[in-house]
Amino acid sequence: MRNSSILAFLLINLNLLAQDSGNYKSEVWVSDNEDGTYTNPVLYADYSDPDVTRVGEDYYMTASSFNAAPGLPILHSKDMVNWKLINYALPKQVPEETFGVPQHGNGVWAPSIRSHKNELYIYWGDPDHGIYMVKTDDPYGNWEKPVLVMKGRGLIDPSPLWDDDGRAYLVHAYAGSRAGVKSLLSVNKMNAEGTKVLDAGRHVFDGHDNQPTIEGSKFYKRNGYYYIFAPAGGVPTGWQLVLRSKHIYGPYEEKIVLEQGSTAINGPHQGAWVPTPGGEDWFYHFQDVEAYGRIVHLQPMRWKNDWPVMGEDKDGNSIGEPVKTHEKPKIKGEYSVVTPAESTEFKGDSLGLQWQWNANPEVVWYAKLPGNDYLRLFSIKTPVNVENLWMAPNLLLQKFPAPNFTATTKISLFPEEAQEGKRAGLIIMGMDYATLTLTHDKDGFIIKQTQAINAIDGEEEVTIAEKRIKSNHIIFRVQVSAPNAICSFSYSEDGQNFTNIGEAFQAKPGKWIGAKVGLFSVSTQEAKRGGYADVQYFRISE
Repeated sequence: MRNSSILAFLLINLNLLAQDSGNYKSEVWVSDNEDGTYTNPVLYADYSDPDVTRVGEDYYMTASSFNAAPGLPILHSKDMVNWKLINYALPKQVPEETFGVPQHGNGVWAPSIRSHKNELYIYWGDPDHGIYMVKTDDPYGNWEKPVLVMKGRGLIDPSPLWDDDGRAYLVHAYAGSRAGVKSLLSVNKMNAEGTKVLDAGRHVFDGHDNQPTIEGSKFYKRNGYYYIFAPAGGVPTGWQLVLRSKHIYGPYEEKIVLEQGSTAINGPHQGAWVPTPGGEDWFYHFQDVEAYGRIVHLQPMRWKNDWPVMGEDKDGNSIGEPVKTHEKPKIKGEYSVVTPAESTEFKGDSLGLQWQWNANPEVVWYAKLPGNDYLRLFSIKTPVNVENLWMAPNLLLQKFPAPNFTATTKISLFPEEAQEGKRAGLIIMGMDYATLTLTHDKDGFIIKQTQAINAIDGEEEVTIAEKRIKSNHIIFRVQVSAPNAICSFSYSEDGQNFTNIGEAFQAKPGKWIGAKVGLFSVSTQEAKRGGYADVQYFRISE
């Protein structure tokens, strides 16, 4: 029995060592079946509106990040199935002052990533400011400062095209909430550097008649045709439309090429066509699964009569349907299974890339010093006159990683001189949210399970259950279960025995994003300054 315990301990620590070294393999979702096939989704996490480009034999993905900071995640793959989160192109959202407070649902919408003249370019639309671009010659390093390519409200979903003659163009859509109209696609001329739009643009497609809510445009050229890949029909229920023309301004023919059909994959659309060096074609798209966000699927693709055929035509109507399991792309070489990081032991001198803040971060929110095997989160005062944490900027969050998972964290609270008013804990964040909170009063330490239903509307956070504990150290756990993202909370004072607390909570999505799980450390406005919480680890497991 003792040998079994030692073996289990060694296996756990070897796994954590591998995770810290960067060779992370999730315990809760792996797409690669390790038999030459993969199972969709390739990423069961909220990488919304994904776009992918190939540089040689390397593949790079980015996705919408909305108000979270850092923004514009950069993922890398060698085989198109196994993806690693390697960087962010946007350390802080711009304009920085605007995003110093949470801007739920605003910020980075539907980016496109392209390789041009040995650099990677990303364009995205901010519905309140315009179309931005950022670029680099090293996706693992620093990206240049963002450039406002086209100023205006309601300009979204941009995608560039450098034509054979060197001329540059930009296609984009419109957000009806800002522009007053949607279901339109327009093309603008750009300068050759791709840093500035040169004209007012021309509408090239109107979807009001039979392609409602056309958006998410991606620009390509093949065999003399200009192609615009664009979803229509809305996020949860729509389809993938492809437009083509021999002339960049049209007229464009239209064809639906991917739909849900008889599958369980709702709204299969908006993504990226990616050709491989070996001549294969593939298409990435998302699926909206509510609290779990917009997860990423990979479909085989081929061309027939200069139209793309995606997935499988199961009912013979010449429109593809998503596949669940398929052979992996034929790629030279063999590559290890890898997934975006989730768990962390906080042993390095910086936060893991899985973490994002609820707004542009301030340097005083946390400390991660070399040699310290914990993360220190300072007790930051919540905004004035708020009843919950919806507008707290210093929430440290990561995406839900799978339909079923458990998050466990060890937290110690140090209120310093304050007798009341400091608290820290584990949070499931969305338009509704729930917490396991460690707090204190003049008599000692207390744990609470709380909920804020309709947090987005400013409703008060209420205590569901509480219990006094003997020390300032606690282990919190939440178990998330499919299909409805039901969250069950428990705690442990000794690390061995866990006790259930409170009520089951159904996670809800945020504004245009899935629910998130993470950490917080806050103070009331009335409490004395000071105080902090130390987090020893944050582990995602089955």
